[in-house]
Amino acid sequence: MLDAWDRRDRISAISCITLSPWAGRPGLYFELLPVNKTVHAEEVVAFLKALRRQLRGPFTVVWDRHGIHSKSRLVKAFLAEHRDVVVEDFPGYMPDLNPDEQVWGWTKYGRLSNLAAWDADELRDRVVDALIDLKFQPRLLQAFLRNAEIPVAA
Repeated sequence: MLDAWDRRDRISAISCITLSPWAGRPGLYFELLPVNKTVHAEEVVAFLKALRRQLRGPFTVVWDRHGIHSKSRLVKAFLAEHRDVVVEDFPGYMPDLNPDEQVWGWTKYGRLSNLAAWDADELRDRVVDALIDLKFQPRLLQAFLRNAEIPVAA
């Protein structure tokens, strides 16, 4: 008989790809939550507030129809108060149309596919490293947008 050590820690994340309408340059913004913390409306609002500070101007968020996005009273209240943040929903469950899904596919099944992290701290460090690396690869981010059939400048 072999003893097996098994942990079910997880790290939840919020992320988005941005696209400047003037420069056509993509950006990547992300936040990893503490171990075993689930994304709730409070985290969505905090992420949107951080985006407002960093992007400094009106912007449109296109997201899936998850209840935390569209139905949360807290998120609705934030959006009602901040008319410079416009939201649009992707149709139904269509991950192929969401370039942010490709970010996570590239990270989990590409860059970190063979990772056997010792613990959640190592996993967090490796995910952050991969996402920071991706943040500085605008051509790859543009490819994610094009693959989702979102028009981008070359």
